[in-house]
Amino acid sequence: MKKVLLVTAAVCVLAASGFAFASGVATRTVNIRPAGFVPRTVTVNGGDTVIWRNQDTVNRQVVANNGSFASPILAPNRTWPRAMNTPGIYRYHDTLKPTHRGVVRVVGPPPSVSVGVSPPITTAGMPVSITGAISPAAVGETVIVHALQYPNVSFVEVGRLQTTTNGVYGFTHTPTILTAYKVTWRGRESAVVRTAVAPALSLIRVRSWFVVRARAAKSFYARWVYVQRLNQFGQWVSLRKVFLNRQSTQRFKLPTLRRGVSRLRVHMTTNQAGAGYVFSSSRVLTVRR
Repeated sequence: MKKVLLVTAAVCVLAASGFAFASGVATRTVNIRPAGFVPRTVTVNGGDTVIWRNQDTVNRQVVANNGSFASPILAPNRTWPRAMNTPGIYRYHDTLKPTHRGVVRVVGPPPSVSVGVSPPITTAGMPVSITGAISPAAVGETVIVHALQYPNVSFVEVGRLQTTTNGVYGFTHTPTILTAYKVTWRGRESAVVRTAVAPALSLIRVRSWFVVRARAAKSFYARWVYVQRLNQFGQWVSLRKVFLNRQSTQRFKLPTLRRGVSRLRVHMTTNQAGAGYVFSSSRVLTVRR
């Protein structure tokens, strides 16, 4: 009796810790009868769920010989599901009737969902593509895309979509700052992928003035950019530092710019971009003087 109580307590601790048995792609039922488990041996795919149903008139308890799973005490007519995610052979017994034994054979890999994001670094205002697939492949399955934006600590749902041919899915999202993504499907969770965001910088010429602008989900007031010129060796050389105003823009002149053709850009370092952003450069502006 002491052994039974210990196993029951362990199961309760797992439940309190947030462990849950997610439903699988398919289920198999094992009936617990006075004479034993029926069927005594079942074979399932990874991720399938085995349900034990007590059809006896007394309490029963299902425990794996290797300790990998243990049910609570099952009163008559009670059931207990267990998702079998890891391939292998699982021998089990009834702690209340130790001579009653059974076997679960788990074959193949468990169901899973993959995810990828492209590009890994995007510019503020530009979307990224989140793609992946479920395994085993199936059409019309619902996958949920979750996003975690810096500096938040919790993922939120940003998309819900259906898989297509070969179990693939695709989703577009526009991050405003460093963002992590994950996808869930049937209680399963993908790996976490991330995309960094660079401020959108622009450089234009208006008569004798140059105008720089920085755009993102924040102000870049008092931050600065470097005005750079491409030299004959293919290197970017900084000409001056320009501080941005409250509108994250600024106009300036380059009186020392040499005659001829110059290729210019503005560049912001990661330090100036600030937390949640990475370095950025504008498109090249060709200037003739």
